[in-house]
Amino acid sequence: MTVSRTSGFRRSWHDHFEPAADLDPLVAKRMRGYLDQIDYTTYASNQAVIGQALGQTDAGKFQRLAVAAAQARTLWVASAMTMTQAGAPLGAEQVAELARLRTAFEELSEVYEAMRRMVERGYLGYRAPAE
Repeated sequence: MTVSRTSGFRRSWHDHFEPAADLDPLVAKRMRGYLDQIDYTTYASNQAVIGQALGQTDAGKFQRLAVAAAQARTLWVASAMTMTQAGAPLGAEQVAELARLRTAFEELSEVYEAMRRMVERGYLGYRAPAE
């Protein structure tokens, strides 16, 4: 699995089975069947574990998470602006503090992405707002 960092988010790409051109068609079909079973087992396991631990989510939970991430981002940027206002180079403690604030923002952003993927993949139930 390859992991890269883009736009502040970790992205991963999974290598999935692609039969070689010279692979016997029956063997390739059997392998696809095995891999489908593996994928379903993973899906069912995620749905059971995540569903039991987190229950359902809704727009309010996403909004609270989004607000927390926005506040963390704002604190990180505002702190940097305050620290650089005098024009002096930042000290090691200031840089460490900015790194801590950035990490908090990135972690909250990652949680949002993870929760969204859980809903998208059907691992986490989503209760739509009443219309």
